[in-house]
Amino acid sequence: MKYELIMIAIMALTTYVIRMIPLTFYRKEIKSIYVQSFLYYIPYAVLASLTFPYILYACDSMVAAGVTTLILMVLSYKGLKLFEVAMIGIVLVYILQLIIL
Repeated sequence: MKYELIMIAIMALTTYVIRMIPLTFYRKEIKSIYVQSFLYYIPYAVLASLTFPYILYACDSMVAAGVTTLILMVLSYKGLKLFEVAMIGIVLVYILQLIIL
């Protein structure tokens, strides 16, 4: 138990230091539109890179997951709301698994 608490404390300290260094040492406003746009899209890129591999392995058929992902990306781009896209995805991947398997 003591070992786990030490590991958690080290991980928390590491995360805190990494996030606080830019806030502490860089206080000027970022004026470059290129840097601003880069920093704007970082959270989306990280989220996509972390979740995409798990999307393909979320169900029994990788083909059903891939086809569903492509269709849901198009629906999201067209402006459907998150809840609607999620519900369509659940139903679509279920139907595709029944057809493919």
